[in-house]
Amino acid sequence: MPRAERREQILDAATRAFARTGFAATGLDDVAAEAGVTHVILYRHFASKSDLYRAVLDRACTRLAEIVGTDDYDEDSVAALLRAAAADPDGFRLLFRHAAREPEFGDVIDSIRSASTEIAARHLAEAIPDSPWRTWAAQLVPTLTLEAVMMWLDTGQPEPGQAADRIRRAIQGVIRAAQ
Repeated sequence: MPRAERREQILDAATRAFARTGFAATGLDDVAAEAGVTHVILYRHFASKSDLYRAVLDRACTRLAEIVGTDDYDEDSVAALLRAAAADPDGFRLLFRHAAREPEFGDVIDSIRSASTEIAARHLAEAIPDSPWRTWAAQLVPTLTLEAVMMWLDTGQPEPGQAADRIRRAIQGVIRAAQ
C-alpha cells in the first residue's frame, strides 16, 4: 500500500479506537488491531502514541475547518457544524469530548474554544451592549452549541433537517437572557 494511503488507514483506525476510550485507555495494540497492521508499521508513520493522537486531532481540526470555516458566524454556521459532526463523528467526539479531558492535548480544544468565543463576541456585539452579560453569552454560546451537537450525535442524529433550527433557537434563548 502506498505510504500516504497507509497513513490515512492508520489515522482512520486510530480515530475510531481513540474515540471509543480516549487517549489514556487506548494502547497502540488497540490501534494496530483496528488498522490491521503491526507495531512496526505504526512506528514507520508515527514516532509515538502521542504523535499519532496529535495527528488524529490535527486531521479532525482540518476537516472541521474545511466544512465550518474559521472566521465568522452566519445563518449556515450551525448547519455546517452539524454536517461536520455527521461526516466525522469519531473525530468530532475526540476533539470535544476526549481531547478536552487530556491535559497534554488541551491546547487543541483551547484554541478552538478561544476562536469560537471571539467569533461569538463579534457576532453578539450588535445584539448585546458591552457588559459582563455579553462576555457571558460569548462564552456560553459556543459551549451550548458544541454540547448540543454532541448530544445530537449521541442520540442518533435525530431530524437532521430540523436540528440546526432547534440549536439556533437555543442560542437565541441565551442571547435574550443576556439582553
